[in-house]
Amino acid sequence: MDVNTHAAHPLVLIVDDEPLLRLMNADMLTDAGFDVIEASNADEALALLDQNRDVRVVFTDVEMPGQIDGFALADRIGRAYPLIGVVVTSGRRIPSPSFNAAAQQFIPKPYSLDHVVRLIDTFVERQR
Repeated sequence: MDVNTHAAHPLVLIVDDEPLLRLMNADMLTDAGFDVIEASNADEALALLDQNRDVRVVFTDVEMPGQIDGFALADRIGRAYPLIGVVVTSGRRIPSPSFNAAAQQFIPKPYSLDHVVRLIDTFVERQR
């Protein structure tokens, strides 16, 4: 699969409180053919989801400032926006047994861009 060819440039929301990591991921996903919007925490991400009904996948870190972490964000997205795919990543935490692996994917850090792109593509393909 050529990661540079995506039909209609699916919209991905990146959620990470580390500005440089968020920018690096946004650049890599844009280069892979996705449209990208960014949030620095879960509260900002939920507000962006309310404003952008075209988001197809959320790519989120776990540990962020604010009231909820990336796992709780994935849970809220699953309940409020069941068609949106969620990819969760962390270098320090793993999902609990209640993590909804059918609707969400977890990848540990460090991760490869190819792995992230494949997971996002999988969610986009399911939505067609």
